Amino acid sequence: MTGVPLDPAAAGRTKRRVAIVLFNLGGPDRPEAIKPFLRNLFLDPAILRVPFFVRPFLARLIASRRVKPATENYALLGGRSPLLDLTMEQADALRDALPELDAHCFVAMRYWHPFSAETAREVKAWGPDEVVLLPLYPQFSSTTTGSSLEAWRKAACDAALVAPVSALCCYPEDAGFAAATADGVRNAWQEARTALDPAVPLRVLFSAHGLPEVIVKAGDPYQWQVERTVAAVLGALGPDAPDDHAICYQSRATPQKWLDPSTEHEIERAARDKVALLVVPIAFVSEHSETLVELDVEYAELARKLGVPGYFRVPTQNAGAGFIAALADLVRRTRAAGPGLCSHAGGRACPGRFGFCPLRPVSDAPGSGT
Repeated sequence: MTGVPLDPAAAGRTKRRVAIVLFNLGGPDRPEAIKPFLRNLFLDPAILRVPFFVRPFLARLIASRRVKPATENYALLGGRSPLLDLTMEQADALRDALPELDAHCFVAMRYWHPFSAETAREVKAWGPDEVVLLPLYPQFSSTTTGSSLEAWRKAACDAALVAPVSALCCYPEDAGFAAATADGVRNAWQEARTALDPAVPLRVLFSAHGLPEVIVKAGDPYQWQVERTVAAVLGALGPDAPDDHAICYQSRATPQKWLDPSTEHEIERAARDKVALLVVPIAFVSEHSETLVELDVEYAELARKLGVPGYFRVPTQNAGAGFIAALADLVRRTRAAGPGLCSHAGGRACPGRFGFCPLRPVSDAPGSGT
C-alpha cells in the first residue's frame, strides 16, 4: 500500500528548505525616516528601562533632541543608512555558502523596515521546513539579540508561522568569527605601520557599542562577551597580537552612566602617550553610521585636534569571505543543536552571574546534581 504525502511539493525535494533570518538593528532609508527610527529605538523597553507610562514621553523627547545631529550624520552618508543594503549582501553570500540546503536568507530589522512582522509573513509565504534565527550581533545583549528574539516570537505568532526553529544567541568566541576579525586587524596593522614613522608606537583600540552600566550590573553579559571576543581575536592573531591594546565603548545615547572607558577617553590617552591608534569595531559586523561617521569622521577629527600621531580603522566584516564562512558554519551547528536556542559553544557560554543570558546555567540543567 502506498501512502499519500502530506505535502506533495515537499516529497520531491532533495534538500531541506531552510529559512535563515538575519537579525540586525536597522537604519533610516531616507531623511524623513530618521525621527520615527529614533522613536522606535527609544520606545523599546529593552533600551529605555523606565516605567511603561513614562516611556512614550521620554522616547519622543530623546528622539526629538537627537534628530538634528542624526540628520547631520546621515547626510554624510547620502541621507540614509547603508545597513540594509550591506545586510542583504551578507544574506545573499550566506545563502550561496550553504549549497547543501535549499536556503533562503531573510532580514529582520529591529527599528526600521523590514520589521520582524513583515519578515515573518514573507517566511511563512515561502513555506520553510525549518527556520534558523541568526543575529548579526556577535555578543549577546538583552538590548540587541534579546530584543530581536522577543520581537520575532511575537511576529511569528501573529503570522501563524509554524515550523521548527533553531536560534543562535551569540558567538563571541567562535573560532571562525575570531579568525576573520583577526585577518582584518592584521591587514590594517600592516597598512598602518607602513604609513607611520617606525618610531611611532601603534596602539589597538577595540571599540564596542556602549551600554548603560546599570543594565550590565543587572545581569546583562554584553561587556563580558565583548572582553571574550577581544581575547579570542588576540589569540587568533598569535605572534601578531599587539602588546598595546585596550577595550573601549562608543555611542553613548542617554544621560545615564555608560560603560567605561569611552572611546573618546582612549583617544585623549593616546594623545598624551603620543601613540598612534588602530581602531577595531569589535561589536559591529557591517558598516553603518557608528563606523562611517562616528569612528571615521568624529573620532578621527578628535584625534587630529588632540595631536594623535596617526589614526587608522579596521573595516567591518560586511560580506567578507572569512566572515560569511564563519556564519555558514554557525548555521550548520545551530541546526545540529536545534530546535531551540544555543550559543556558538552549544550550551550556555556565560557565567551564572549573568541573569539576562537566555540560556540556563549548567548547574540548573536536569541531572546536574545541584
